[in-house]
Amino acid sequence: MMQAVGLAGLLFIVAAWAVNIMRRSPPPPLDLTVLYFLGSVALTVYAAASGDVVFTVLNGVSSVLSLVNIVRALRIKSGR
Repeated sequence: MMQAVGLAGLLFIVAAWAVNIMRRSPPPPLDLTVLYFLGSVALTVYAAASGDVVFTVLNGVSSVLSLVNIVRALRIKSGR
């Protein structure tokens, strides 16, 4: 039961990130996004080492989506 709650939370958080990117909303500030990316990567490693599948997937997907925002911010900054 608790894993289902965790999976629901994972889906809501990932959906929020995806909706923000699909709407083409401006990415968060680059310094914040880089820090978030680094934190997500570290938490992915920690969750994987702990054997927590829900948080491993959540943080892994958060890492990828924050990397997408880094690329978007760099493209905006370079004028592309």
